[in-house]
Amino acid sequence: MVLALIVALCVVLFLLALALPLASRGTQRRVGGALGAGARTGRKAPGKLGWLFSKPFSASRKATDKSGGAGRRLGQRLRS
Repeated sequence: MVLALIVALCVVLFLLALALPLASRGTQRRVGGALGAGARTGRKAPGKLGWLFSKPFSASRKATDKSGGAGRRLGQRLRS
């Protein structure tokens, strides 16, 4: 369920970045902020548990950032 949500977010960010590169940055920042807040909250758990709880949020943030960047790069290539 959560994986499907992250994949859907990546696809939406990619398509938004492809169509509207400047407008997609705000959306990407808001998604990254929400995922970053989850990672920071997870890190507060003691010991290795904190790393385990924050890792999915950090990995999801990396994936959304990559898909937004890829959409902007592809859009730039298509426009030039």
